[in-house]
Amino acid sequence: MESIFKPKFFSIVKEGYSGKQFSSDVMAGIVVGVVALPLAVAFAVASGVSPEKGLVTAVIAGFIISMLGGSRVQIGGPTGAFIVIVYSILSQYGFDGLLISTILAGIFLVVFGLLKLGSLLKYFPHPLIVGFTSGIALVIFSTQIRDALGLDIQSVPSTFVEKWKVYFIHLHSINIYAVSITAATILMVVFSKNYIRKIPGSLLAIIIGTAMVQVFKLPVTTIESFFGEIPNSIHFQFPKVDFSNLGYYFQPALTIALLGAIESLLSAVVSDGMIGGHHRSNTELIGQGIANIVAPFFGAIPATGAIARTATNVKNGGRTPVAGMIHAVVLLLIMLFFGRWVKLIPMSCLAGILIVVAYNMSEWRTFRSILKGSVFDILILLSTFFLTVLVDLTVAIEVGVVLSALLFMKRMADLSKTIPVVVDSDVIEDYSTLPREIGIYEISGPLFFASAKQYCEVLKSTGLKSKIIIIRMRHVPFVDSTGLQNLTQTLKILKNSGIKVILSGVNVQVKQALAKSNVFKLIDEEFVLESFDKALQRAQKMIN
Repeated sequence: MESIFKPKFFSIVKEGYSGKQFSSDVMAGIVVGVVALPLAVAFAVASGVSPEKGLVTAVIAGFIISMLGGSRVQIGGPTGAFIVIVYSILSQYGFDGLLISTILAGIFLVVFGLLKLGSLLKYFPHPLIVGFTSGIALVIFSTQIRDALGLDIQSVPSTFVEKWKVYFIHLHSINIYAVSITAATILMVVFSKNYIRKIPGSLLAIIIGTAMVQVFKLPVTTIESFFGEIPNSIHFQFPKVDFSNLGYYFQPALTIALLGAIESLLSAVVSDGMIGGHHRSNTELIGQGIANIVAPFFGAIPATGAIARTATNVKNGGRTPVAGMIHAVVLLLIMLFFGRWVKLIPMSCLAGILIVVAYNMSEWRTFRSILKGSVFDILILLSTFFLTVLVDLTVAIEVGVVLSALLFMKRMADLSKTIPVVVDSDVIEDYSTLPREIGIYEISGPLFFASAKQYCEVLKSTGLKSKIIIIRMRHVPFVDSTGLQNLTQTLKILKNSGIKVILSGVNVQVKQALAKSNVFKLIDEEFVLESFDKALQRAQKMIN
């Protein structure tokens, strides 16, 4: 357990923590807390829950992720990537179902970390990640049209196509004040950083937008008119669990876990590049898991590492998990003492912020570049994208992962072919002078389920033409059970046909696998040689 779970916070405290670094972390934490305020509120509202749920998530989960995670600078909290799945779970299973799914997702994340899957999750195909990220961005954008335009719609359908049908039907009810606030918010978020660096554009837009609505009594929807009063306290709550229906939550929980794991590890990798550090991926997963197990008991929604807030932390001098913990404390103080002002924020202002978030998530340039690549990558990209938008994020991830695995196996199988044998000049000068009784076949690449059958079919046809066949395995890194089964069957056929088999270039791992599968009952171990030249010499002696 010690080698798997080693939170960065405790390592840094043990190594020594200076007052100067504490000052830098405090300043960075305050800035990130201010930046996180509008985003936490916006993500909660877009997910279909009340605004304080986003703040609670950032406070509880954000603190735990920083204290128990494997990154020095990771900032945790609600993110845009979860909006689609949270909204879907909420509409299907209710808020208690969301809490249960989040707790189960946390358990999955802890298991991922204990099984040391952190390094594997980083190797998800890039087109898969871009596909569902771009799909999420489009879905987020579509969810904000009602508030952005101030449309008079009581209930918006959950499906993408139906949602846009309703929007077009109600276009006559556009509120020009809401449109103006949305446009002004987008402009401030995008361009204010060129003129005012100390105040985040999203916070500036909320302050100005809220003030304008209150001073001029503009007829637009606010958080208060939509959600009512905003609680300024945090309470422990136990979700109502119907254990007979627990199985229904495993699929959405797994989606939350996979999405959270991918996003948090991507964020950690990006931040490593910014500070020249190295995160502990398995510890990060366990820390994220504990946060998602604990936070729902206080009414929180799913949380993970947030790339934008983590980058803000780094740029403002945060270099240890203390900055993330300070950020959570800052949000807690805002919630306790300034929560009554949050309810006055216009919904159109939040819509403008989320439209910018959706644009930044879209990765449209990367999307376009992948469309110029291989057919396999395009297939994964478009399948994941359209499934995310038109069906469901859970289905998109499941199909994307399976499709990626199938295409990977096909690529490996395509490589599974006879490689022209190049014989070293110091072993034999003229390959054409090699006795006809000796055949040579090389397996290049892993002998596993995707390639084993093709390799062994060719090996069988090649071997039956010779009295002795040398199988070169210098480029075989591993053999799985399917490969061993196919190889064993082929060796039996060759042995029954009176053909001698010699293996060359077998590494230690492959040799151990062959021994365990009783291959040496078909081939004497003395015919398993470490080099091709020795195998060739042995074959020539057998003929002579």
